[in-house]
Amino acid sequence: MNAHDDILALLNGQRIGRVPCFSGLIHVTSAGLEREGLVFHEVHKDAKKMAKAAASTYKLSGFPSAVVPLDLCVEAEALGAEIDFRKTERDEFPRIRKALFQSTKEIAVENMEIAKLGRVSLVCDAIRMLKEDVGAEVVIGGWMPGAFTLMTLMVEPVKLFLEIKREPEMVRSALKQLSALLSKVGHAYRSAGADFLTVHDMGGSPAFIGPARFEQFVLPTLKDLIVDLPKPRVLSICGNTNASMSLIAQAGADAISVDQTNDLAASRKVLGNEMLLFGNIDPVATLSLGSESEVRQAVARSKEAGVNAVWPGCDLVLQTPIENLRAMVE
Repeated sequence: MNAHDDILALLNGQRIGRVPCFSGLIHVTSAGLEREGLVFHEVHKDAKKMAKAAASTYKLSGFPSAVVPLDLCVEAEALGAEIDFRKTERDEFPRIRKALFQSTKEIAVENMEIAKLGRVSLVCDAIRMLKEDVGAEVVIGGWMPGAFTLMTLMVEPVKLFLEIKREPEMVRSALKQLSALLSKVGHAYRSAGADFLTVHDMGGSPAFIGPARFEQFVLPTLKDLIVDLPKPRVLSICGNTNASMSLIAQAGADAISVDQTNDLAASRKVLGNEMLLFGNIDPVATLSLGSESEVRQAVARSKEAGVNAVWPGCDLVLQTPIENLRAMVE
């Protein structure tokens, strides 16, 4: 089998004879954009350019995956948030200009139709183009934030955490709505041809909000979202999550991706051998700033710790050298 077939087999529960390297998070590079004649701030609004950007990493390095969208703001923008697409000389990720809501009670998206979700349809078009272009050679992924992460992007942070303390039921109600909305997004991506989905709940990590709040607010909506999504589903959680791996496993994902602060061997011990564990090459210190030798050493350590697939710990830094990605794939 080629890398595409191996990875799909792994994601669908089969044990394969090697540890593949791929990602379900954003992995485009400035070198790839330059090769394709693309400007980064333009790719987010043009399906053809988005697909070309997403495929460029594979075409330059052999990295056997392509994932869209290429920014964190798709769902927040669809709900009304104003996005700064960073029209600068240096490639930079888009960001939200300011909080859309002052309170979680303002979130009302329960009956929102997928056709009205802004760039979601554009991302679906990009997925179709990727399938036609490189879909026989690499796995195509669609990703979305978790409900808690999406909420942190849209609600004024101080107000949000006050409401978590004082109005927990109101917060849970808003999270439930957002989870249902994200489920629609995931189904749209899979229907467009994505081979797998990644839920990236960096803002809801127990490493950042604590295990108790994770269990109270994040875990229930993660369970709802993941059970609603078509398989295969990867859950990506940032931070040192070793103390909470048993909680994270309860979300029901088919695989868990962790970042470079996680002790992989300790996580493997908690999860056992049945749960798929992906990780955890440092995207900054190793992939962006390290040498090819350091990349190979980090990959070897991840394999020795028991990962089922080697992943970057988070989105790639856009300036990541292609040589380091080639070293990672080797």
